[in-house]
Amino acid sequence: MSVFDRLAKLGISLPPAAAAVANYVPYIQSGSLLFISGQIPMENGSVVFQGKVGQDYNTEYAQRAARLCAINIISQINEATHGDLDRVTRIVKLGGFVNCTDGFSEQPQVINAASDLMVAVFGDAGRHSRSAVGVNALPMNVPVEIDAIIEIS
Repeated sequence: MSVFDRLAKLGISLPPAAAAVANYVPYIQSGSLLFISGQIPMENGSVVFQGKVGQDYNTEYAQRAARLCAINIISQINEATHGDLDRVTRIVKLGGFVNCTDGFSEQPQVINAASDLMVAVFGDAGRHSRSAVGVNALPMNVPVEIDAIIEIS
């Protein structure tokens, strides 16, 4: 089954890849690796989630933000591969950042939503290494930001 078939089965239509909002590029390729800049929970050019996990959001709500970040990562991969997501040979690593209160300790559960989506979309190639880190603030007060390293053929 192709990656686009899996996306369709999951009911996911990829949005256009988001443009950079500061002095960086959304992705860069070095050899067979794609480095995807941090993606935030944006939809149709607007931030969909804002606030701090453990204060404004619970874990389940933050997981929705993380899943949207993962969809935006896939959109960047799609842009970088000129629409050929089947070139992905491995999701190498996800770096997850959760804007949370000091006492919040469920960062891994929040970022699991992105990890689970990568496996659902890319199969075994979606299994990856990962970081899930709590931080005191993120750009535009988003609850989650995720970056990625992807291997392509």
